[in-house]
Amino acid sequence: MNLAEIEDRIAKCNKIMGENPNSQIFAALADAYRKKGQLDEAFRICQNGLRIHPNYVSAHMVMARINLDKGMYDWAEIEVNKAVVLEGSSFATDLLLSEIYIRKGEFAKASKILDKLQKVDSNNAQVQRLVELCQQIPRESAEQIQPGSTKSESGTVPKREEAKAVHHDKSTSEKGKEQGEPQKDSSLSIEGFIDTLSKIGGIQGILLVNNDGLVGVSRWLDETSSDEFGAVVREIESTIQTQLGKSRFGEYESLLIESENLIISMMPMKDSMLMIKGSNKLNLGTLKMKMNSLIGKLDKDFLK
Repeated sequence: MNLAEIEDRIAKCNKIMGENPNSQIFAALADAYRKKGQLDEAFRICQNGLRIHPNYVSAHMVMARINLDKGMYDWAEIEVNKAVVLEGSSFATDLLLSEIYIRKGEFAKASKILDKLQKVDSNNAQVQRLVELCQQIPRESAEQIQPGSTKSESGTVPKREEAKAVHHDKSTSEKGKEQGEPQKDSSLSIEGFIDTLSKIGGIQGILLVNNDGLVGVSRWLDETSSDEFGAVVREIESTIQTQLGKSRFGEYESLLIESENLIISMMPMKDSMLMIKGSNKLNLGTLKMKMNSLIGKLDKDFLK
């Protein structure tokens, strides 16, 4: 679809939504905004529609694609699995899952699904494209690694080689210790961790809250009192722990709260809670990827 066709679809869908706010046309509207590149608007529309129509399979598929485009691969996979639970697996769900696995670097899982899809429709262009990607990406990553080096020509370490690079660095570090060389502490302080995250666009504040609801570290730009938010965070944490204690879900790793103009992300840490407050312009995919890249560098005293 070209831009004119997308704009025309958006106009028609909005007209229907204006006449019937509960219409299932919201999924088509959200997908049109996705194709236009307005991912936050697409996410908002689809999320609001799913609150009214939680069993609408097509909407879960649209939400999966929105999350995929936002770089939120785990959330994309969750949405596809919701569609599978509601109506069972299909060619469309398998195709989208294979693409998600490729984006996540889980090529074995993607290949298994694509092999099945090729048997069903060997001439499908989308399947062929994904098969080529599934073979091409690992091959190019391997070719970029030069003998005796852990970095590619571009200076970055391909995902499949990260484990080797870490092992190599550790061995070098151990040799340095044996030879009595001074070792540099490469761990990231909690202040450095929070300072780096606070530079992400859309973030309005970050708090490290202790078990008593008191703010320890604060990078706060919002007009609302940081102490007030700290107390709210601890109250939410207490409620969640109480409810999870009655279930068999186990401990949670993170919590995401979204409203029309507010995003709150919470992550338990050792003897504290990290709370990130953002506007609706905060890209959750960017935030998650940044946190994943920094968490391994964080001083272990702050990890659970």
